[in-house]
Amino acid sequence: MKVKSLIPFLIGGAIMWYFMLNSGVHATITGVLLAFVIPFGDGSKDSISYKLQHFLHKPVAFIILPIFALANTAIVLGSDIVATLSLHYSMGIMLGLVVGKPLGIALFSFLAVSIGLCKLPNDLNWKTIISVGFLGGIGFTMSIFVTLLAFDDQHIINNAKFIILLSSLTAGIIGFMLLKQNLKKKQ
Repeated sequence: MKVKSLIPFLIGGAIMWYFMLNSGVHATITGVLLAFVIPFGDGSKDSISYKLQHFLHKPVAFIILPIFALANTAIVLGSDIVATLSLHYSMGIMLGLVVGKPLGIALFSFLAVSIGLCKLPNDLNWKTIISVGFLGGIGFTMSIFVTLLAFDDQHIINNAKFIILLSSLTAGIIGFMLLKQNLKKKQ
């Protein structure tokens, strides 16, 4: 695409957002679809994608995501916390954040290095990548967002939020401990 201006994408995105909102499809899907069509070009500082990414980075990272996280983590703790841990969706969330995220990050990194897509820096080892992979399990903001899209029942949403918070905390602690141990050995 030879479009050099962001304006057509913003106009098209606003129209698509309006129709998505009124169709019953979650309007945030518009942002996902829009991301696929905004040209990246050669990745230079002149590309539309680069300019948009750098323009949105600070407001999203420091205003929108923290507000979203605070607004969506209102967790009501009931007396059935132990029972919540054994629910099938609880197990899926825990395995996804504590096992799936680190495994996915480590396997994709290994695959990328194996096929020559990238090179592992000399001062980085696989234990460090696995440790940082566990830190990837902290991402509770997107997990809560997906929960709100996936479930309608407020009781299930509340339980899922608790499990997400617990799993994120667990993954964070494991990642911190492994990283601390691994970095101590390097020194």
